[in-house]
Amino acid sequence: MNLFFLQVLIDSAKIKDSLARVAAAAAPPQKENLFDILTKGGVLMIPLALLLVIAIFVFFERYMAIKKASRLDDNFMSIIRDNIVSGNLSAARSMAKNTPTAVGRTIDKGLQRVGKEIAAIERSMENVAKLELYKMEKNVSILSVIGTIAPLFGFLGTIIGMFQLFYALASTNDYSLSVITGGIYVKMISSASGLIIGIIAYVGYRYLNSQIDKATHKMELAANDFIDILQEPTR
Repeated sequence: MNLFFLQVLIDSAKIKDSLARVAAAAAPPQKENLFDILTKGGVLMIPLALLLVIAIFVFFERYMAIKKASRLDDNFMSIIRDNIVSGNLSAARSMAKNTPTAVGRTIDKGLQRVGKEIAAIERSMENVAKLELYKMEKNVSILSVIGTIAPLFGFLGTIIGMFQLFYALASTNDYSLSVITGGIYVKMISSASGLIIGIIAYVGYRYLNSQIDKATHKMELAANDFIDILQEPTR
């Protein structure tokens, strides 16, 4: 009799254990947050994160610098023209000096050379414009470099992870589909992260270059207008 009850208790325990396993299998998997997913990408996620921080910093620093250098009042050249035509060069120079932009510094250099040959004035302004362009382009190429190497870092992380995965499979002889697919999923995180960072850096690089092109166009227009103003009285 005692053996019968003992067997019943054992069978009940087995049933409970089976039900617990079925419930665990049927329960929805816990959702992972973004940080947990990224930490599975391996040690190369650290340099990738560093590249992302550098790219964001360079983009915003250069964006603010380019925006400041290219900012210009719509009436700037009109005021310069009125002062030159009226012979008030000191007022024109004061206006240019108090305009801390690429165009303002370029025109100021031209005003300093008033009285010399037009070709000499153009060369002086061109030299200042080249210097302003160099200042705006400073460090922008870093984004291009990050856009190139970030995907490579991500791919390298995936290759290293795949080596680790196959080494673990060979060591444990566990070739189940869940283990293989789970390992590949984890190792692809670094490749995806590298591609995303590379795309962000490249888009930022192209955008900053477009802003530099606009600023360069403003300088060229202002320089041409200035030369036209100087030649106006002789026409």
